[in-house]
Amino acid sequence: MTESTLQEKIERCPSALQEIIEEFRESPPRDRMEYLLEYAMSLPPLPARFQAQRDSLEQVHECQTPVFLATEINDNAVHFYLDIPPESPTVRGYAAILVEGLDGATPDAVLATPDDVHMLLGLHEVITPQRVRGLHALLGYMKKQVRKHL
Repeated sequence: MTESTLQEKIERCPSALQEIIEEFRESPPRDRMEYLLEYAMSLPPLPARFQAQRDSLEQVHECQTPVFLATEINDNAVHFYLDIPPESPTVRGYAAILVEGLDGATPDAVLATPDDVHMLLGLHEVITPQRVRGLHALLGYMKKQVRKHL
């Protein structure tokens, strides 16, 4: 990926996600994994209104760990809620990045976000290809739920 293509993709992300991407890109690979683990600890718990219906939430089957997703759109602002076990810090960290970076964005901004955010973050350099596939799938499910709400 050329530097101009990379920059174009980053600019298609909501500003909060752009800031996170820049933080990761400016860091050496070993620090990216540390940041990912820090984000894993910051993923908010599934709100009580979704806990009772957790088993009816959409599951991201491509992830090795159980990942459940709920999406709301209020006043043209998207909000994502995920339930991911603490024992799965990689996917939990990536999910937390997406939740923080996309929270409050418009549906159009979420849908315009490049599908390979994990690559923009440089995570492909620090995690296995199998885990990368799960991360890639997570954003796909998030976009699919946004489309369903439109």
